[in-house]
Amino acid sequence: MSNQQRWTAEQIPDQSARVVLVTGANSGLGLATTRALARKGAHVILAVRDEAKGRRAVAEITAEQPAARLEVRQLDLADLDSVRAFAERLHADRAHLDVLINNAGVMAPPRTLSAQGHEVQFAANHLGHFALTGLLLDLLEAGDNPRVVTVSSPNHRQGTLFFDDLSGERKYSPMGYYNQSKLANAVFGWELHKRLTAADSPVRSLLAHPGYTSTNLQTSAPVGMVKLLFGRLLLPLAQSPDRGALSQLYAATAPDAEGGQFIGPDGMAELRGAPKRVELAPRASDAETCRRLWELSEELTAVRFACNGSAPRP
Repeated sequence: MSNQQRWTAEQIPDQSARVVLVTGANSGLGLATTRALARKGAHVILAVRDEAKGRRAVAEITAEQPAARLEVRQLDLADLDSVRAFAERLHADRAHLDVLINNAGVMAPPRTLSAQGHEVQFAANHLGHFALTGLLLDLLEAGDNPRVVTVSSPNHRQGTLFFDDLSGERKYSPMGYYNQSKLANAVFGWELHKRLTAADSPVRSLLAHPGYTSTNLQTSAPVGMVKLLFGRLLLPLAQSPDRGALSQLYAATAPDAEGGQFIGPDGMAELRGAPKRVELAPRASDAETCRRLWELSEELTAVRFACNGSAPRP
């Protein structure tokens, strides 16, 4: 990782033989990630909740890159039925997948429940990506140098897993439950790495975070002081989506990126900068926490991982 501080999107290796799935690909970090991968020749599947917005993103990229290989597929990560339907459709016409970037997220909305009755940030940011990864694991294991990149946040270090009140029924805090979802991402990415390694799977699990990046994440869902703070007052400190996406691009493509690594910006407080290896909070790799969240996630999603060559079909 000696060259990381100078690493830019120009150093992404040729991706022309690779198929990459990016969740939340129509805006912000997902759009920047898609654009950079398409520029290097990847076939990118844009998994988006709103297909019209996905098509507009494709039009924006192809206006700059006429040869870009892109396809739009509808996916609502907060709805586990949508996740299963998406995975079933992908199995129908894809024999392999090389990279899955679990990028999509929602931040600090008023308390909302998903279609299955889960708090929406936990549902979309964690449970949906957990289920999607499990359901696509066989396609990834058929891929070339396959990777799963799960996007967390520095906020995972402030997070608590409210195992006794996951839905926020008793006491809900928008940022508290956002932090919970980002800690869940970190726990998932680390535990997935351990399980894949133990099963001698070819798939690598990495984590990444973008630091503080100017996207619609800070303005589309948050309300009150959270929206004022992150969407306006602190905005001058934010880096662009193209810069913020470098961490997940590095994790997804760099030849020396290794399973279990957490990649984030190298600047002060990891808010901005070039990608480097950063540290997980100790609670994110705590064995009992990992076991408990994994088993609970399997129960809530009805998706059982088989890290031994085949994943459960939808």
